[in-house]
Amino acid sequence: MKILVLNYEFPPVGGGGGQVSADLCQALAANGHALRVLTTRVSGLPKREAKDGYEILRVFTGRRSLYRASFPVMLGYLAGSFLPGLRMIKRWKPDVIHAHFAVPTGALAYVLHRLTGVPYVLTAHLGDVPGGVPQKTDRWFRIIYPMTHRIWHDARAVVAVSAYTRSLAEKHYHVPIKVIPNGVSLLERNEGDLDVGDPPRLIFAGRFQPQKNLPFLINALSEIRGLAWEMTFLGDGPQRPAVKERIRDLNLEDRIRLEGWVTSNEVWQRLGKSDLLVMPSLSEGLPVVGVQALANGVAIVGTRAGGLAEIIEDG
Repeated sequence: MKILVLNYEFPPVGGGGGQVSADLCQALAANGHALRVLTTRVSGLPKREAKDGYEILRVFTGRRSLYRASFPVMLGYLAGSFLPGLRMIKRWKPDVIHAHFAVPTGALAYVLHRLTGVPYVLTAHLGDVPGGVPQKTDRWFRIIYPMTHRIWHDARAVVAVSAYTRSLAEKHYHVPIKVIPNGVSLLERNEGDLDVGDPPRLIFAGRFQPQKNLPFLINALSEIRGLAWEMTFLGDGPQRPAVKERIRDLNLEDRIRLEGWVTSNEVWQRLGKSDLLVMPSLSEGLPVVGVQALANGVAIVGTRAGGLAEIIEDG
């Protein structure tokens, strides 16, 4: 089968949603399918790349950051990908289009489908569902919500990454939705010593965005400063200065390290050397880093936020 994969974020650009689509591409290619990916280009990345048995085409969208996508940049993905996507369909003739994220990617899949007749399937990750990440997307959906219904209704199939994501989507879109949880390859799972470190090694990995609730985490850590622990933050984002300032104000600079944005492979390796993944999120679809932690034998402490609660057995 020939599959055209659309995702405005694809490693090393973006977070868990991009990594899931990359892992899926690798697995499908290994099973004999032909795949081409149409995604965003950031400075320093090649326009075309062959990787893990599939091809990647990156288009200019105006995006400069690996971890941050503004609404204009999302619109830039639609504008920059339309003609390359149309040409690819005409010349390569894919059997199906797989769109990750109903917004913005699903809009491109819908238009290409209407022009060419190629069916598309849609994977919803949460931030593309109204109310999924209210801190970030509510203002966008006030404008675009009426235009999103056709994206969902014209898809040949719709998948959600968690039961929570599906339940939220069903409140807005009356279409059948299947749940296929995000997964990771177990071939690279940690086979080493699972003894707890001395002191115990805590870790957070993700974007420094309001929905990750990091100021709350810093405050919580300050309340257990009498216990032995060390904390590593992997990631970056608009809240990094505020997080750094809060750490300094609470005199936790000797206990907490901010190591910046790293690749998914580096996250995997660091998780294998940690004892506890801490996720104080306000909203989550189904966090890939949480699944990676479980695959590495790392315990999780997290909030009852969306799909995060679906991968933690309380107690």
